[in-house]
Amino acid sequence: MASTAEHEGAAAPSDVPRTDVDKALLGGSTYRSLSELGSGAEERFEKGRRLVGWFLAPLVSLVFGFLPLDMPGDQQTLAAVLLGVVVLWICEPIPIPIGGLVGVAAIVVLGVAPGDDVLAPFGSTTIFTFIGAFILAQAMLKHGVAQRVAYFVLGLPGVGRSTFRTIVAFGVITCALSAFISNTATVAMLMPTALGILAVIAKLMQAQGVVRPDFDPMRLRVGTALMLMLAYGASVGGLLTPVGSPPNLIGRGLIEEATGERISFGQWMLAALPICLIMFVVLAVVLILVNRPEIRRIDGVEEFIRERRAEQGPMSRAEKNTVIAFGITVTLWLVPAVVGLVSGTDSSAYATVSDRLDEGVAAVIGAALLFILPVNWSKQEATLTWKDAAKIDWGTILLFGTGIIFGAMLSATGLAETIGNGASDALGITSAFAITAFAVILAVLISETTSNTASAAVVVPIIIPLAAAAGVDPLVPALAATFAASLGFMLPVSTPQNAIVYGTGCVPMTKMIRSGITFDLIGAAVIIALMPLMVSLTGIGS
Repeated sequence: MASTAEHEGAAAPSDVPRTDVDKALLGGSTYRSLSELGSGAEERFEKGRRLVGWFLAPLVSLVFGFLPLDMPGDQQTLAAVLLGVVVLWICEPIPIPIGGLVGVAAIVVLGVAPGDDVLAPFGSTTIFTFIGAFILAQAMLKHGVAQRVAYFVLGLPGVGRSTFRTIVAFGVITCALSAFISNTATVAMLMPTALGILAVIAKLMQAQGVVRPDFDPMRLRVGTALMLMLAYGASVGGLLTPVGSPPNLIGRGLIEEATGERISFGQWMLAALPICLIMFVVLAVVLILVNRPEIRRIDGVEEFIRERRAEQGPMSRAEKNTVIAFGITVTLWLVPAVVGLVSGTDSSAYATVSDRLDEGVAAVIGAALLFILPVNWSKQEATLTWKDAAKIDWGTILLFGTGIIFGAMLSATGLAETIGNGASDALGITSAFAITAFAVILAVLISETTSNTASAAVVVPIIIPLAAAAGVDPLVPALAATFAASLGFMLPVSTPQNAIVYGTGCVPMTKMIRSGITFDLIGAAVIIALMPLMVSLTGIGS
């Protein structure tokens, strides 16, 4: 029996149907419509929230659109549409990917920009990174690689006995990988493993009577904490190196271009390491406190894991092929980072390798291998079929595509710059601390509703001239804004990794907002407090 557990509601009549945990967690279901919700307190709240969204979204857009504001018409129209879409994303009266598409259609119909220009981001490399990584993830699920890895992680000495340790250990792995591999790719690859771990924990809870036989495994607090650790851990780990996240490269390039100060790979890592360590500790504490796991310890987990690993037996040909494709993809993702470490990120070798080993192309190559590597040559049977690949979460791909579009439109119309300059004039900030705080807050706010890449591209160019005009060295505020651009944690659209874990159906919108706003505030405070100190200690700009 669980030594520390919440047994309330665990007892149930013997005729209550037993939940199929594997089908619920690994069956590919994502966003739930109103008709799919039950009748509990949380479900009643969800229905009310979605009902409000039907009326609030168009009302907010119409009111803002007709306000007598002193701003260009295309900017006001874009802002009105974006506000309505944000309401749709928060309230979810329609599936969140469709809410984004409605907004995209609206900005074309209302004449903000031509359709070809607006829809161009759907052909971006990030979209293909999503598609390729999702196909790899599908193979990992189909052939049991994810479950095998889950059992291995839970079988490590002392890890599987505690849900807290499991969550933290998974976060450490995610942070380490995302420091050198795309945050998006890291989360997309590890998400099946996280689902496998959650399935193991859920089945243990079910077998030991911690939950009702007919419980919903997609509404476990431990699942929410694990999934959010995956998404948020990647964002934290991505701060560690200049190549860890697109905002890092964008911010560093803008700073060097505007100030002439070059930030080396080593200087970046030295400045980022203490910030990342503190933020990871805070992240673990916040997620576990806000999403307190139903159980802290389950006795007998080692025996359970040993039995399941014995049942799995040796790896099949399909599993080996999946691992090969996965390994090649990761290698292709790592090669540019290794070249950057050896020859520098400003070298021609790094530029050539980065251009030719594009992340999206690498993901497509790895996914294509799954349709080439045979399981049975005589029957021409490959590791994956197109029917399997068609099951990937296209909703998440659409969701992130719309996020890229709104980020591009904010920049193209000048709305982001208008927001930044207007806020600066209204606040009248002049000191280095105030400008740094303003830069961080603005970057976080913009990254919550658009991509973190767009946030860095928009905020850093605003902050540098703002600091210069106030007679303040722009290095610290601009670098702080670059780091803060990765702090979008409240909404699924804030970062692609948020979208991925939200797409699993294991993270309710309300819990993502509650956890995200807490970590946003603390993360912003950490960056504001530590960035000036780390710039001074590492000699950046001196």
